[in-house]
Amino acid sequence: MRVFTTLPQENLHEAASAARAIEAAGYDGVASMENKHDPFLALAIAGTATDRIELHTSVAIAFARTPMAVANVGWDLAGATRGRFVVGLGSQVRAHNERRFSVPWTPPAPRMREYVQALRAIWRCWKTGEKPCYEGQHYRFTLMTPNFAPEPIEVPPPPVTIAAVGPAMLKVAAEECDGVKLHGFCTRKYIEEAVMPRLAEGLAKAGRRRENYEISGGGFLATGPEDATVARMFEWVRERVAFYGSTQAYWPVLALHGLEELGHKLNLMTRQGKWSEMAREVPDDVVHLFAAVGRYDEIVKAIAERFGGLTDALNARTNAALPAQLPYELIHDIARIPHAFRSFERSVVT
Repeated sequence: MRVFTTLPQENLHEAASAARAIEAAGYDGVASMENKHDPFLALAIAGTATDRIELHTSVAIAFARTPMAVANVGWDLAGATRGRFVVGLGSQVRAHNERRFSVPWTPPAPRMREYVQALRAIWRCWKTGEKPCYEGQHYRFTLMTPNFAPEPIEVPPPPVTIAAVGPAMLKVAAEECDGVKLHGFCTRKYIEEAVMPRLAEGLAKAGRRRENYEISGGGFLATGPEDATVARMFEWVRERVAFYGSTQAYWPVLALHGLEELGHKLNLMTRQGKWSEMAREVPDDVVHLFAAVGRYDEIVKAIAERFGGLTDALNARTNAALPAQLPYELIHDIARIPHAFRSFERSVVT
């Protein structure tokens, strides 16, 4: 199984040294998030400071940027890292699009499909000279002049992955993308019964091979060197489950386990402003549904049981407040867990 960690983004002066330490520790890659900071800037620094690790946005909010903006930064980062950059996109929910990013809201799955198609069209134009002729309902790319076309790069444009939870976005992820980033608010049962069949159907329709398609995430880790650290991480996961479980978009996961009532209760508590009390409503057995739990000497077995046979990659640092590094030996033990993904298909652009 591939092992990633999160790149610190709060101080760009530290991004290079942090990335070099992560590479030396044996991780397969680093991921940046779009929470408090831009997801691309720290990766640009990390990419030029390292030689091996992959660099993923996990995720950049798609609709807050035009496809051309992401195409430009993706092209530049792919070239600068010699093909180690992977675009990871997410739609975010309606409230954040409209009230935080000031962009109009439309059904996200059809719009994301066009977004990825537009990205590919732009990159084909730059790579092969294809005429710009993409026209969709939400995005169009019909103009490119030599003055605005970037210099050639020696590697293919970056792979594109998207975050997906529900059936419509999972369909887009399988049919249009090189991988899917599953939300932490997933259980093994949900991945087995709701995610994998849809991905298999979409991959078959698109003629994509599973070995060239990466499935990452799909749960949390609660681990540490001793029981006290594991207990703290377990409580952090409980808080995450309460937070996401209060949001209606994630209720299909709860419904599969007969936990709809918990979702409604948590949602009511958010409207009552009882944020600090929500985690108390999530029982231990529910937390275990969403996480692999155990000390360093136990966690490999727990990861294999929770994610094995489904997920290709995990982010070992799900809590940004904790140190990024797992022990070198543990990273390599996790890497021995079998997985289906082998490599992204490095064609020019499909």
